[in-house]
Amino acid sequence: MPTILKVGPYRFFFYAGDSEEPRHIHVERDDKIAKFWLDPVRLQSSGGFSRIEISKIHKIINENHSKLMEAWNEYFGH
Repeated sequence: MPTILKVGPYRFFFYAGDSEEPRHIHVERDDKIAKFWLDPVRLQSSGGFSRIEISKIHKIINENHSKLMEAWNEYFGH
């Protein structure tokens, strides 16, 4: 599970077995884990986060979209 980005309390990462799915990122804080598709950016599962936090996370993903896409392509060889 490589960590791609850390912003405040949020850790953005992939699972090693994620290569068969469309490009996405998992976001973790404490015991909550959300999943966002990256192309286009949209919420797949909220994992217990509030709407306010989901909005914050969505903004972070948009601000770091190029880095996240590049990390996916590098890690999974796309």
